Amino acid sequence: MVDGTKILLINDNERSRHDVETVLAFLGEDVVSATSVDWHAKALASVKRPEEFSVALIGNCERLSIDKLLDDLYRWEAGLPYVLIGVLDLPKFLDPEIDSRITAILNDSLSYQPLLDALHKAKLFHEHFNRLKDFDGVKDYSMFRSLVGNSEAINRVRHMMGQVANTEVSVLITGESGTGKEVVARNLHLNSSRADKPFVPINCGAIPRELLESELFGHEKGAFTGAISSRAGRFELAEGGTLFLDEIGDMPLNMQVKLLRVLQERSYERVGGVKTMQTDVRIFAATHKDLEAMIERGEFRQDLYYRINVFPIEMPSLRERPEDIPLLLNELITVMEAEKRGSVRFNSGAISSLRRHPWLGNVRELANLVERMAILYPHGIVGVNDLPKKFRHLSDSEISQSSVESNSDNVAVDSAAESKHDGDPLLPLNGLDLKEYLANLEKDLIEQALDDSGGVVARAADRLNIRRTTLVEKMRKYTLMKKQDSGDETEGAQVNDEADPSNVASA
Repeated sequence: MVDGTKILLINDNERSRHDVETVLAFLGEDVVSATSVDWHAKALASVKRPEEFSVALIGNCERLSIDKLLDDLYRWEAGLPYVLIGVLDLPKFLDPEIDSRITAILNDSLSYQPLLDALHKAKLFHEHFNRLKDFDGVKDYSMFRSLVGNSEAINRVRHMMGQVANTEVSVLITGESGTGKEVVARNLHLNSSRADKPFVPINCGAIPRELLESELFGHEKGAFTGAISSRAGRFELAEGGTLFLDEIGDMPLNMQVKLLRVLQERSYERVGGVKTMQTDVRIFAATHKDLEAMIERGEFRQDLYYRINVFPIEMPSLRERPEDIPLLLNELITVMEAEKRGSVRFNSGAISSLRRHPWLGNVRELANLVERMAILYPHGIVGVNDLPKKFRHLSDSEISQSSVESNSDNVAVDSAAESKHDGDPLLPLNGLDLKEYLANLEKDLIEQALDDSGGVVARAADRLNIRRTTLVEKMRKYTLMKKQDSGDETEGAQVNDEADPSNVASA
């Protein structure tokens, strides 16, 4: 799942425990196998810190009650998620803290995809819990889940959020379009003392200038043409909570003056009204523009800038943190699957190529790409050549190398499956016949190599790092000869290789 983490497998049935351990070993997981009575000793002997275990996989529990086992695990490591296998005698009323750590329950007959999904969900719980557990004043660690990544830049943002979330100061969030500024604002609100009050966003650039004042402060009946009734503004709707002023750099100067007065005096009047209304809201503002440069040009008020820029948070662009792209893909795919909008995976070559892309649209552009690939390759695995042309940043030699290496370290953008499958266009969803799966995988890799090599067998064999005669035999095995043109090099290879005595040995 993640480098340096282990799975704690607890099962009192020796045969069942061995079977599950075999499956996990096939998936490339580092497993510590134990029973319900000796797990603690074996765990302590295997790791220096409890958080090195990313999930506890719990099956048959005969020698200790399941509720006692879960309670002991929780006391040992609060951030450890549990994946239960089979029918276990869970108590009717389980401690909510322990119940929240049961991230999945699987059938006794383990199926490939459900197991991967369960490990992935557990990994996310473990990762986010440990990433945020040191933040003081944060009410709920899971609230920062949308800020995915392990890069220094995004960790710095999380640290700053942890410092300011539970205060009352105004926050200015800057960064390029698509970096997640509203995500930061919403998470700050949810981790503040105002979390049970409204979070009201307004995009200052999306509302016509002549209507912005009414949108912010509301209006009275008859205040202008079309005002057929009184209407509350965003300040009124956000009372007691948080008002998020998105793209504040697009706010006209005359509105900046009125906004400044509200921030200073904590009061305002509706458009067309005379009654002064008091307001208690916390202000978050965001912009992709350089406000200091706008001040020099006279396009933004300096006094308003100092009022909203009490605590600045700058969101890094995606090209500043390419190492976060695999985790971001994980999160985007997980959300898409949860909303039943399809699924897709990316192999290691595609990941490498995406990490070199400039991402002018940042995370929003990445999300759009995932959506597009899920439509084009539903439940498939996307390789470099499947990506739109502008996202292909690997040379032919690098693509060839990634194809060879993918058998050992391919990333399918599921952290639980991070080293498994390259080029398999239809990942089994309802279980796995290993022999059939490996045969299909081999066939699809050969087809991909032939397609990438224009049907030239010698080049395809080089890309697959096998002998040409071996490749021809495998093509015969999978009846791939029929796909080649009758006069190309492949047909020639078919005739010549029949007389090659080395063919039998190499196959």
